[in-house]
Amino acid sequence: MSLRKRIYPFNAEQTINILSEFGPLVTMFVVNAVYGINAGTWALILTTLIAIGVMFYMFRRPPVFPLIASTVTVLFGALTLVTHDPMWVQIKVTIFNALFAVFLLGGLAMKRNFFKYIFAKTFHYTDEGWNKFTWSFALFFLFTAAANEYVRLTFREDHIYNVFGHHMDGVNVWILFKIAIILPLTGVYAWIQSRLMQKYRLPEAAAE
Repeated sequence: MSLRKRIYPFNAEQTINILSEFGPLVTMFVVNAVYGINAGTWALILTTLIAIGVMFYMFRRPPVFPLIASTVTVLFGALTLVTHDPMWVQIKVTIFNALFAVFLLGGLAMKRNFFKYIFAKTFHYTDEGWNKFTWSFALFFLFTAAANEYVRLTFREDHIYNVFGHHMDGVNVWILFKIAIILPLTGVYAWIQSRLMQKYRLPEAAAE
């Protein structure tokens, strides 16, 4: 394995998937802080649609998981605009992550590993490796769903909070939590899992 792969194991598709998830959040954070929740939500929707277009252009095919996540983001963003309630954008993370975790665990129970089905042509691991990888990410999705809900309920939109000397409403605290804590945590967790999976890697001949 090359030095670059050891330090940064994610391929181009995975990198764009990560950027498409958190890029719109960064845009929403900035716009919401300056112009308010409606403008921030529009920024979230528009940048999410741009991210979908970039993924189609780069890979010439519908990226299944990011496309589902982005579609849900647009749907819940539209609900926020219609109801003028940021709760919809915030709770989307809780619902999506929890349901996806249940989906992964259900697939394991039925001997149908989702990650193996999606990534088996790119990454070659044993069945034990795929199952452990899926279990670990199902638990991680449950953890992030619970953490998201805790922050959403603790920091309310109609309150102003002092965060390291900056005054923020509950929505901006939630977005900052996603960017400053969940984003790096997700990257570190994925990096650790990619390292642990190396011991389950199949020889190229066996993979073929």
